[in-house]
Amino acid sequence: MTTGLFWHPAAIGHLTPPGHPEQMARAKVVDAALEGLALDRREAPVAEDAEILRCHPQSYLDRIREASPQRGYAMLDADTHMSPGSLEAALRAVGGAVAAVDAVLAGQMANAFVAMRPPGHHAERETPMGFCLFGTVAIAARRALDHHGLQRVAVLDFDVHHGNGTQDLLWDESRAMFASSHQMPLFPGSGGVAEAGAHRQIVNVPLSPGTGGAEARRAWQAILTRTLAFQPQLVIVSAGFDAHADDPLAQLNWDESDFTAITRAICDMAAECGAPVVSSLEGGYDLAALGRSVRAHVETLIEAGA
Repeated sequence: MTTGLFWHPAAIGHLTPPGHPEQMARAKVVDAALEGLALDRREAPVAEDAEILRCHPQSYLDRIREASPQRGYAMLDADTHMSPGSLEAALRAVGGAVAAVDAVLAGQMANAFVAMRPPGHHAERETPMGFCLFGTVAIAARRALDHHGLQRVAVLDFDVHHGNGTQDLLWDESRAMFASSHQMPLFPGSGGVAEAGAHRQIVNVPLSPGTGGAEARRAWQAILTRTLAFQPQLVIVSAGFDAHADDPLAQLNWDESDFTAITRAICDMAAECGAPVVSSLEGGYDLAALGRSVRAHVETLIEAGA
C-alpha cells in the first residue's frame, strides 16, 4: 500500500509577523521537499466543528473564530498570532489529521503524513499557545477512539518542545497513551517525569541541552518498549523537527539520520502491533534542516508501508 500525504495551499495562507519562526516559508519548504515521492496525495479538508469539540469547548472555538482578523494580525499571546488565513489553515490541519486517521483505518493507505501548519501540540483545552490554535493530534486520537471505536491509541511526540497541549487534552483518557521526548529546560516548561497522567498512561522523557542522536535513539527505544506493551491499534506521531542541531529555537544535536532511525523504530513497533501510523507536522524552524528532515521522515514512512 501507499503512504498518504494530506496538504492544502491554506498552509501557506497562515501568515505570522515578520521575523516569526513559524513562517509561511515552512509550508513551501515541506511541499518542495516531498516533490517526486510516490505518495497518495489528498486535500486536507476543513474539520467540522464536531471534531474540534472532541477536545475543546464551544466557547473556545467561538473565541478563536472571533479573534480571526479581517486584515493584519491578531495576537493571541506573545508567540501565537492569527492572520485572515489562519483559521482555515488550522481547521484544515485538524481536518487533514482526521482524514488521515479515517484513511489508514479503512485500509486505503499504509500510513500517512499531514503536512499542514500551524502546529497543534501546545494548544490546551481553552488556551492557544506556542504557535498552536487547536490540539490536532489529540483530536485525531479522539476521532479514532470515539468514532472508530478503537480501544488503544498511542500518540508519540519527538518535537523538541514538550507537547503540553496534547498532554492536557489526553490527561484523563485511559485509552490513549502519550509519550514525549523533549529538551528541558525549554518552553513550555512542562514535561517532567512525574507528569504521568490520570491513568499512568503518559510518559515524559526530558533531554538535557546538547543531547545528541545516539542518546535520543536510546531514549526512544525505551519509550517504544513501553508503547509496545500498551499494544496500540493506531499510532499518531507529532513530528517536530526542531531537535535538529541547526534549529534556532533549541539546543539538541540530532540530524536527519536520527529522525530516520526514530521513525523506522516507531514504524517497526507499530507493525508488531498491527497498527497503522499517522504523522502530523509540528515544529522545525531552520528551513533547510526542516526540508531534509521531513523528506527523510516521509521516505521512511514510504519504506515501512511498502
